[in-house]
Amino acid sequence: MFAVIKTGGKQYRVAANDVLTIEKLEGAAGDTVEFNEILMVGEGAGASVGAPFVEGAMVVAEVVEQGRARKVLAFKKRRRQNSKRIRGHRQHQTVVKITDILTGGAKPAKKAAAKKDAAPKAETKKEAAPKAETAAAPLFTAPAGEPDNLTKIKGIGPVAAGQLAEQGITTFAQVAALSDADITRIDEAMPFSADQISDWREQAKALAK
Repeated sequence: MFAVIKTGGKQYRVAANDVLTIEKLEGAAGDTVEFNEILMVGEGAGASVGAPFVEGAMVVAEVVEQGRARKVLAFKKRRRQNSKRIRGHRQHQTVVKITDILTGGAKPAKKAAAKKDAAPKAETKKEAAPKAETAAAPLFTAPAGEPDNLTKIKGIGPVAAGQLAEQGITTFAQVAALSDADITRIDEAMPFSADQISDWREQAKALAK
């Protein structure tokens, strides 16, 4: 038996044990999620089509992992103005495994087990809190003295300058001295592409003189 579910503004045809990547849902790996917007369920002549949703139908899934999609680059260039902008974006996604397709108002059997595990999960979150604080450390150490106006570099606006400052990048000299390894680190941790950062580095070399 299969079902057609709606989540994240999209429709998916699913069956038991299917693994699919969808728009981000709240929950950690191992959590159970329920989809109640079922557009169609069943097979052949016995299939039920919703108007818009099938009453009493539900699809249960288990969160496999939380992740992000590949980076998508948005490039904008203005003719005869020597201006261009490149921005990167990685969409948050959730990978789930379909465990059950229920009809007739049936409830998932694993719901009670999930409640018993609530206390251990809370402890796990407490233990993970220090790790989150460590991950929030800036990529670089900001030098002493007055910061430079990084918005003089084409492609860096006030928002991007603020994001760079949060990571300890505040001067033209720092941007000009970025190594290829540094650019890779910034590309992985921030919404800027490697090509974009390399262009900033070349501009900063002239401004740092």
